[in-house]
Amino acid sequence: MGGTMANPTYKQICTGRTGHAEVVRVEFDPAKITLEKVLAVFWKAHDPTTLNRQGADIGTQYRSAIFFHSQADKIVAEKSMKAANLSGEFRSPIVTEITPAATFYEADGYHQNYFNLNANAPYCRAVIWPKLRKLGLKLKE
Repeated sequence: MGGTMANPTYKQICTGRTGHAEVVRVEFDPAKITLEKVLAVFWKAHDPTTLNRQGADIGTQYRSAIFFHSQADKIVAEKSMKAANLSGEFRSPIVTEITPAATFYEADGYHQNYFNLNANAPYCRAVIWPKLRKLGLKLKE
């Protein structure tokens, strides 16, 4: 999401020339969980202080971004980011962009359900498992 190319492939996004960011579409029932709580997980699940980078993954496609669907959601996201910045949890300022949502392009098939299908792959063990542990999720090893 967030780029200029229609229906980009993962390979095209990895060039950094499409303007798209790799994103996850989160669908939730606001009667069961608030956007504030969803955003609390967002801040913990990645590093929102590094521009165009997540761990060893570098490029504009790895930028930290929140794509909002309404003005009310934008206000919640801005308030959440301000609180996260003031929390003392991060050593550097948050650089997450808060941008209107555009067309969501689903990832290539081999990226769907990637962790569940590849949990023991080196990337998953080195990058995803530590994030899940940080969130307090129990994993089967």
